[in-house]
Amino acid sequence: SASIYKKVGIASLIMTASIFLSRMFGLLREMVIAYIGGAGAAVDAYQVAFVIPEILNHIVASGFLSVTFIPIFSRYLIEGQEEEGWRVFSIILNGFGCLLAVLILISVAVTPQLIKLIAPGLKNAATITAAVKMTRIIMPAQLFFFVGGLLMAVQFSKERFLIPALAPLVYNLGIIVGGFFLGPWLGMEGFAWGVLIGAFIGNLLVQFLGACRSGLKYSFLFDLRHPDLKKYVVLTLPLMIGLTMTFSTEFFFRLFGSFLPEGRIAVLNFGLRIMLLLVGLFGQAVGTASFPYMARLVAENKLKEMNDLLNSTLHYLALVIPFSVLIMVLRSEIVRILFQRGRFDVSDTALTAEVLIIFLVGAFAFAAYTVVVRGYYASQNTFFPAVYGTIAVLLSVPLYLAGMKLFGAKGVALAVSLSGILQVTLLYAMWNKRSRNTGSRGVYRFYLIIILLSIAIGVILAGVKVKLLYRIDTATVAGSLAVSMIIGVLFLLILFLAGSGLKIKEVRELFKRLTAKLMRIGTAD
Repeated sequence: SASIYKKVGIASLIMTASIFLSRMFGLLREMVIAYIGGAGAAVDAYQVAFVIPEILNHIVASGFLSVTFIPIFSRYLIEGQEEEGWRVFSIILNGFGCLLAVLILISVAVTPQLIKLIAPGLKNAATITAAVKMTRIIMPAQLFFFVGGLLMAVQFSKERFLIPALAPLVYNLGIIVGGFFLGPWLGMEGFAWGVLIGAFIGNLLVQFLGACRSGLKYSFLFDLRHPDLKKYVVLTLPLMIGLTMTFSTEFFFRLFGSFLPEGRIAVLNFGLRIMLLLVGLFGQAVGTASFPYMARLVAENKLKEMNDLLNSTLHYLALVIPFSVLIMVLRSEIVRILFQRGRFDVSDTALTAEVLIIFLVGAFAFAAYTVVVRGYYASQNTFFPAVYGTIAVLLSVPLYLAGMKLFGAKGVALAVSLSGILQVTLLYAMWNKRSRNTGSRGVYRFYLIIILLSIAIGVILAGVKVKLLYRIDTATVAGSLAVSMIIGVLFLLILFLAGSGLKIKEVRELFKRLTAKLMRIGTAD
């Protein structure tokens, strides 16, 4: 047990570093997009261009390859049958790869008709034309994501995290380079070409080299009768036809945003990316790193240990809540620092800050979801979360409609947060009932304590900002930086004192790691 926690810790550090750098690159990507396109129709078209490719990605469950293929491949490793594991790898790669290639060709042919279906609110002919063109550029990247996903899954199964950690870094770097160098001539289309290049290098080429180091053995096999291909289909089919919280969020904010004034899709995207940056730094890294160990504990029939790992991980993820409150207090300053330059003006900053505070209400739910849903996947139960997720997403549609009509972009953001909180709360409750997770009460209690503590911290920080820092001109980037630094230091001090006084282990552990990292940096200097 101690060994597993140590391995999860090391893997989490690798994935945290990767996701931190990836999110930083992603943030730089959004900054370049804001500079070149602002919050206008061109950026709306660029965002819409991702919808059809993401649907294709969802149909073949590319984003779920780690959680569906790892348990199958891991079983072969545990049983000493690695050769058969590589055969199954090849069969799945060939069969689903061919299916995806055919779907890409069909989608390219009927892209204009599909755009009208997924973004019916778009009326500007130029915006629609741009969306069609960029969609066709981005589409082939989905094949690179699928193959790369399988290549990363086998590396995760062998507890190799470093090279898979490079995939999002290279991908985002490709988008930045494409937008930076091609943007002045091609506009937002330059970013679309960057998507294609980044996906090829980061998700296909680099991962192929990493898989080779892990003993890759590929064969041109098509065996539709192989029992594990059937098992993979059974595991994956619910994910193909089901609607997840993450996928529905990406789809709905563009769908309902298309009915709002021009630029609102862009505003929603910028606010959502800041929120997901926080989620990625906590939830995605821990969820990705802990899943192979969850799968192994389930394979070894150690359900209690798996629940202990799940609960302790959720305790750690509760730290998303106070950091969300910090960003709420500094929402305008953060948006100004990140985006207000080029075509992104003062009004764009105000609109983005308004939706950001609402997105942050549900940040902890998105972080917790990355771990809770993996509990089901580790036990090779993809059917229940897929059916449950689909029902929950469909039930949230009226919430989106009401929010859009009553509050515009802020209403769409509110629907994202509320539906996320409801989904992950019920999903965790159902897991606890099914698995007899006796430690769940402690998780609920801990989240309540952290929420109350975070509210108190937020009131103090907002008071200091309004009463003591009002003389600093936050209309400038320099002023926003000054206020952010002061409030940030005060936040860390209050959080540390509260964590020590209330004996919150996760808070003390966080500061222990930060202190150790700073000491290493100081020693290196």
